[in-house]
Amino acid sequence: MDAKIKPIRGTKPAEGRPEFQPAELDPSEFLEVAVQPDQPRPSRAEAEAAVKTLLSYIGENTEREGLLDTPRRVVEAYDELFQGYHQCPKEVLERTFGETAGYDDFVLVRNISFTSHCEHHVMPFYGKAHIAYTPVERVVGLSKLARLVDIFGRRLQTQEHLTAQIAAAIDEVLKPRGVAVLIEAEHTCMSVRGIAKKGASTFTSRYTGVFRDNPAEQARFMTMVKDRG
Repeated sequence: MDAKIKPIRGTKPAEGRPEFQPAELDPSEFLEVAVQPDQPRPSRAEAEAAVKTLLSYIGENTEREGLLDTPRRVVEAYDELFQGYHQCPKEVLERTFGETAGYDDFVLVRNISFTSHCEHHVMPFYGKAHIAYTPVERVVGLSKLARLVDIFGRRLQTQEHLTAQIAAAIDEVLKPRGVAVLIEAEHTCMSVRGIAKKGASTFTSRYTGVFRDNPAEQARFMTMVKDRG
């Protein structure tokens, strides 16, 4: 079962209705490091105590041998899983290369694996991101696009917001002629709890510039993403 969130095409609006325009994200909210040096934060000891409280809440004996080090391990895992709060998306994209021999078609990196966490239940969702952009004179290293996915993915997210942030960051820093982002993911908050539908996939997409304005470019992007040959 696949749940697809389809982009709104640039079709002629109904009479009396304004033409749809995607919401613009404030660059200050996604281009810089999320955690500022002067931002108040609990101590590690307080964080470990909070984990211990949750273990007690579910009915566990926090003094038994198997759980004695669990609060420390959970906090250390959080440091790793959510390291994106301490990384700067703008810095990742700023180093570019100009030796492109006049290349003027789009660049596509597909099947970028990622794991993120739903901000509603703090449960993992994971899948693949496919990113294309049409450069203007300069290109960014291919690994930087994968690193960008990791930075935003290693924060509490919704898949929709993750998709929009990736596209907006590339658009803002690289100033390309257009950006296309497609993300497909499985959410454990609906596959192992609640409705418990294992294998359900969610698709989200975001287009800017030539990809938003030219359906043929969207179609070519989707064809190349789906081509497994």
